[in-house]
Amino acid sequence: MKSNSVEQIYTSCLAQGSYFIESDGEAAVIDPLRETYPYLKRAKEKGVKIKYIFETHFHADFVSGHLDLAKETGATIIYGPKANTDFQKHEAYDGEEFKVGKLTFRVLHTPGHTPESTTYLLLDEDGKEHSIFTGDTLFIGDVGRPDLAQKATNLTQEDLAGWLFDSLRNKIMPLPDHVVVYPAHGAGSACGKNMSSDTWDLLGNQKKTNYALRPDMSKEEFIDEVTAGLMPPPQYFSKNAKLNKKGYGSFSSAMEQGLKGLSVEEFNALREDPSVLTLDVRDRWSFVNGFIPGSLFIGLDGSFAPWVGALISDINQKIILVVDQGKEEEAVRRLARVGYDNALGYLKGSVESWTKGGGKLNVIKTQKVEDFIAQSPDAATKVIDVRKPSEHENAHLEDAILMPLDYFLTTDYGKQIDKDSNYFIHCRSGFRSTIAASILAKEGYQNLTNIIGSFDAIKHSSLPIEGACPSLVDAE
Repeated sequence: MKSNSVEQIYTSCLAQGSYFIESDGEAAVIDPLRETYPYLKRAKEKGVKIKYIFETHFHADFVSGHLDLAKETGATIIYGPKANTDFQKHEAYDGEEFKVGKLTFRVLHTPGHTPESTTYLLLDEDGKEHSIFTGDTLFIGDVGRPDLAQKATNLTQEDLAGWLFDSLRNKIMPLPDHVVVYPAHGAGSACGKNMSSDTWDLLGNQKKTNYALRPDMSKEEFIDEVTAGLMPPPQYFSKNAKLNKKGYGSFSSAMEQGLKGLSVEEFNALREDPSVLTLDVRDRWSFVNGFIPGSLFIGLDGSFAPWVGALISDINQKIILVVDQGKEEEAVRRLARVGYDNALGYLKGSVESWTKGGGKLNVIKTQKVEDFIAQSPDAATKVIDVRKPSEHENAHLEDAILMPLDYFLTTDYGKQIDKDSNYFIHCRSGFRSTIAASILAKEGYQNLTNIIGSFDAIKHSSLPIEGACPSLVDAE
């Protein structure tokens, strides 16, 4: 089989992999992005017709493009067993095969991450096993979390983890070692715990290195390890899964609405409406040095879409954008990828037009991490750590207050910090701390100093560090 028959289309913001496979004038797409043009472009360039759209499961972390792509190409949407939808699709049975040119896709029902989770085995023109598209069943270095479908199924995460164990042992591990593993996600996705930054691997190597594929592991041990330490999923996961099951509005309509340029007067009129959120997507330094009052910061230069989904509770939220010129389309597209289709437009001319029109800007006091360290803050210095609990446990500044950004939607700030005290706020790099600082500023907390820079610099400094991995200054 030609090596270029399988193309991985990887989207770093979502840590998501979709696939375009073509043979002899036909093509299949697996787990497509919301926007259809990457697939339509490839089909046109290669002179092939998209015949099938294979979905590995009901995605929770992004809105799939299966509906729009099927409308535009006439392709058949394929799900595995137990996939109930409100739209027309083919529900495949375990072992069913589909021809794409000279290639064959075989359905392997692999429930566990979700009941309908399915792996697609690709056979070459000689019928030899070539690769598997595992969705969220098997990642590189990890497996899918088994807790996302609990409420919809009345199953426990232990029930689903048991199914996942059986799926891996009975359907995937018996396959030859030369088979290539193509998962739906890599490092950075919340669909697993400890995924590798690699986006594909040979199955034989995964059998040797993936903790979940240890041959001597009992089902009970597997369930314990897979369910240990799971953080609650982001709040938008269930909403995206519902959209993928029931349907959604067109991507093109969301883009058209969101790409309306707003004058300062139009922008300000919308901004004063309490039902409209001002979202600033510029880089963190630009934001802290001057932002429109009341703005929420989530920068395009970080994990934008997942943080939008984690922190904006209403998926139908009306949004107006503050964005660098030339980045408008990217911002609206990345909102739509996670189902936030109600962007109303962007401020023409960005912040510069706001200030030229007489608008005032707020700032957030900010330091580089090196300057923070140089101050030699003592135990009386109040510090807010907005990293994940696991990061905090590994190493943190002595007496730092843990307020994970992941939980800011449910945080009662007043119980942990007061508005009259001065605080420094940090994360791993300054991206999350800037988001947190913007949220706290909206809530009336003004005595904050945001720290931008690597936490590694703090960890390797002489500042007092607690946790499992204390300062390494002495060791070095």
